[in-house]
Amino acid sequence: MFNDEIIVLSREVKEAKEQGRPLVALESTIISHGMPWPENVETALELEAEIRARRAVPATIAILDGKVRVGLEEEEIHRLAKSNDVMKVSRRDLPYVISSGKDGATTVAATMIIAEWAGISTFATGGIGGVHREGENTLDISADLEELARTNVAVVCAGAKSILDIGLTLEVLETRGVPVVGIATEEFPAFYSRKSGYAVNLSLTEPMEIARMLQVKWEMGLTGGVVLAQPVPEENALDEKEMDDIIQRALQEAKVKGISGKDVTPFLLGHVKDLTAGKSLSTNIALVKNNARLAADIAVALHQLSSEKKVLQ
Repeated sequence: MFNDEIIVLSREVKEAKEQGRPLVALESTIISHGMPWPENVETALELEAEIRARRAVPATIAILDGKVRVGLEEEEIHRLAKSNDVMKVSRRDLPYVISSGKDGATTVAATMIIAEWAGISTFATGGIGGVHREGENTLDISADLEELARTNVAVVCAGAKSILDIGLTLEVLETRGVPVVGIATEEFPAFYSRKSGYAVNLSLTEPMEIARMLQVKWEMGLTGGVVLAQPVPEENALDEKEMDDIIQRALQEAKVKGISGKDVTPFLLGHVKDLTAGKSLSTNIALVKNNARLAADIAVALHQLSSEKKVLQ
């Protein structure tokens, strides 16, 4: 799908597509809902700089005035960061936000959808959504998992947010046929922590071998994304047991306050930040920058494979 009445490419993204340069998608909920001011703006701009430094082009995705934006100007990033009237947008919300002319920040699911519309196959984020704790009773399961099963975009992340039930999240991904690849690890990372106690499907290290696997998957017609789970850098990781204790306290607070649905994640992340005296925010920033670097390297490798294939044809 590409409708220039709905989808607007930034000048940088448009030029990159015309020149055949590799692109990396970035979500916008990290700007409007995931981090406080001014770290949200600083991180968004730093992510774009990291991607450019590795010979790829960043495409931060959002909805502004009902227009799907693929690539944002700096003032538009500031607008998302400061506004209190930005909807958190997943698949179900896209028709309403676009038809009503509203502003929206895209989740992992919505970013994947729009990235595929725009022909972008590599996406860097912090962590994917998943099955919430007690999800076997509440059926509170992120739309990210369903999107990973149906949309051809590789998602570089630090695993699933550790506020989730990671075991059930991996079970759903397995059922949906989504490969979960550990980046230089045999164990699925837990966002703030490098380990979760759960194994990945396979482990790869080099961007080119990852790119080859992605190319083969999609050429075989095996629809859906891939989770590329890269642990947070060791120097920025938080202790697994300490984080689990903190998350349990935050979950209990959410229950007491009656917080549910899509409001749970931002509440928990904010509460975890307070309980860790800000350490979790620093860790979040470090891991998403690390993911942006890897995503750029994979996008460049995919572009190289595509170019080599065209030469041979």
